[in-house]
Amino acid sequence: MLAYTIRRLLIIVPVLLGMTLIVFSIVHLIPGNPAQVILGETATEQQIAALEESMGINDPFFVQYGLYLADLAQGDLGTSLRTNSNISSEIVPRIAATFELTVFAMIFAIFVGVNAGIISAWKQNSWFDFLAMVFALVGVSMPVFWLALMEQWIFAQELGWLPSSGRQPSTDTIEPITHLFVLDSILHMDFERTFTILKHLVLPSIALGTIPMAIIARMTRSSMLEVMKSDYIRTIRAKGSGQFLVIYKHALRNATIPVLTVIGLQTGVLLGGAILTETIFSWPGIGRYVYEGINYRDYPVIQSGILVIAFIFVMINLIVDLLYAFIDPRIKY
Repeated sequence: MLAYTIRRLLIIVPVLLGMTLIVFSIVHLIPGNPAQVILGETATEQQIAALEESMGINDPFFVQYGLYLADLAQGDLGTSLRTNSNISSEIVPRIAATFELTVFAMIFAIFVGVNAGIISAWKQNSWFDFLAMVFALVGVSMPVFWLALMEQWIFAQELGWLPSSGRQPSTDTIEPITHLFVLDSILHMDFERTFTILKHLVLPSIALGTIPMAIIARMTRSSMLEVMKSDYIRTIRAKGSGQFLVIYKHALRNATIPVLTVIGLQTGVLLGGAILTETIFSWPGIGRYVYEGINYRDYPVIQSGILVIAFIFVMINLIVDLLYAFIDPRIKY
């Protein structure tokens, strides 16, 4: 296991290097001149040329790429062209915001999806199975932006139960420690604020977690149906074990591998930044940060954001692979 983990960690290095080269190449093919965007349409050609020279845009491609790698090796993600601030200091709270939203979205998706899939397999061809699979199909097909807007209209505007945007009240902000606001409020021992922050998480978490929930439900049902037909399950039933014990103790563990794969992939996708959800709910996450960088032709922000997302995705895949052996001891590396 240890040797396998080390090999996988070493493989991450060339993967990330390849990603930096691809992203650096694609970003520089985006139409538009960042110097022109910064100075505005009224800037003269001399002003634009001077700014391009100071930014190093006129340097050859591989010179720019080499300088970028040298800064990256020192932990310097560069400076934002839009805000003129260090990207490392800007991106950390953005990643924390997306991570917090993703965790709660996946808690919702896993809890509802796994249990719906299990009960559907348990009660195959029943009315619950039919309704659960219809609900899963609707969940996969439903546009995220439409669901988010409906949530805001019903639960925020009409009923007034939940806030419609933001991570916390704009008039009563919390001093960040970890930039995970739920954890920060607990560390400050301010549980009333914790409840308020959790209320801000409800609507975006449900909007973001609906599609993963539907996919997890369908995968869980399919995997459980296959396991329930196995010989060892029939043997356990013949020994007189109850249905609940058969499903949750014996069948579920063997059906978890494909479900865990889906959960890992969906978590990576959500951590990559849910631009629509973050935009509609004014959530200051990494996806929205990269999107703003694209609009502004902010090359350093785009490159750094995509690199961070790629690293997160690779690490999640590694964690999922290692969990396989923990769940099923028959898997050897």
